Amino acid sequence: MKLTLNYDELTNCMRCGFCQPACPTFKETGLEAASPRGRIALMKAVVDDIMEPGEQFKAQMDLCLGCRACEPVCPSDVKYGQLLEQTRDAIERHEEHGWFVRSTRALMFKQMFPHPKRMRALGFALKAYQRTGLNKVARATGIMRLFPAHMRNMERILPEASSQGVVGALGTFVPAKGKAVARVGMFRGCLMDVLFLGSNVNTVKLLAECGFDVVIPDSQNCCGALHAHSGELDQARELAKKNIRAFREANVDYIISNAGGCGALLVEYNHLLHDDPEWKESSAWFAERVKDVSQIIMERGRIPQLAALKNESGETRPLTITYQDSCHLRNVMRAGNAPRDLMSRVEGARFRELQGADRCCGSAGIYNLVQPDMSTQILDHKMEHVKETEAHYLLTSNPGCLLQMKYGIEREQIGDKMQAVHIVDFLYERLANRE
Repeated sequence: MKLTLNYDELTNCMRCGFCQPACPTFKETGLEAASPRGRIALMKAVVDDIMEPGEQFKAQMDLCLGCRACEPVCPSDVKYGQLLEQTRDAIERHEEHGWFVRSTRALMFKQMFPHPKRMRALGFALKAYQRTGLNKVARATGIMRLFPAHMRNMERILPEASSQGVVGALGTFVPAKGKAVARVGMFRGCLMDVLFLGSNVNTVKLLAECGFDVVIPDSQNCCGALHAHSGELDQARELAKKNIRAFREANVDYIISNAGGCGALLVEYNHLLHDDPEWKESSAWFAERVKDVSQIIMERGRIPQLAALKNESGETRPLTITYQDSCHLRNVMRAGNAPRDLMSRVEGARFRELQGADRCCGSAGIYNLVQPDMSTQILDHKMEHVKETEAHYLLTSNPGCLLQMKYGIEREQIGDKMQAVHIVDFLYERLANRE
């Protein structure tokens, strides 16, 4: 940790405590050690040789969601997220995992996520599992009971997988409708392209409708966010270099993400590679061009007419919509207003602000898999406010958040009243005059 952590950043923390009300785990536990201020104090104590980084230290670092809600409220602008990633990287270098965890991490982080073709093959297998009815057989025969409860819950709400990918569906270039206002590169993601192909396709079509030439570099790969959050920073850096090369060769004006978790790392590629002089200029070029899809439409696009949906009688169906923030879109990319601005333009839709929308839903990458108890506790409190909105649609801008909110709706048994949808899908469905 002495070699890994930025000591100047550690000492920037003034211990003011402004971060505590913004921190989900502190609000749930009330423990100082479960707050950003407390975790920074623990980090500094280890680096200063005051304490050993034992199991309790590791447990508090693991309990953190990494939502980075502490950063916007910090008067000293402490880069807590970067300190957390550096700490987890240092821990992982000395962690002795059992064979199952070790082999699972190697399989997912090194053999699957970095390779788009393998991810599409996984999508094919998952699609076959869903379409042939094997999923129903697995549930009926009790095979799924071999897995932990939280994994069984997530399996039930998974959308239909795809092996095609957005390039297979649309090709590598989609021209703008009318005169192009800019040339953008679409970041397709790894899980997004397998589990949310429809959202990727709708993102490209929405961008084209708003006046953007859209390039989808086929040589891009996983952003590396799950690696960076799990202590695999070296692998994240290698993935970043491949993405920078792919989009630079595509000669784009902007790089567009439709997943807040991906976008938050993409926009920090310059920090991720700050110690590599060979990539300093290229990573800065990349990071300054990253935009969320809602953000680029509001800043540069021709904002389309978003018409209300009508019933068979031609009458407008009034809707109430609400929005759950993607933590990383709001706290890292600082683009939380753009989705709301777009939603306000939908005819016939009344937007109702969700109390605590800026508070993490408990998904946080793979947090809901590795910390299921805390994740569910946070989700249950979130759903109390969701139900108060009485919304027909609960929108969000990140796939992990979307799955978590789908699980929350199922858990509360309100699926007949409310639907969780990616904001891009909601907006594209309401494009007026689209073919």
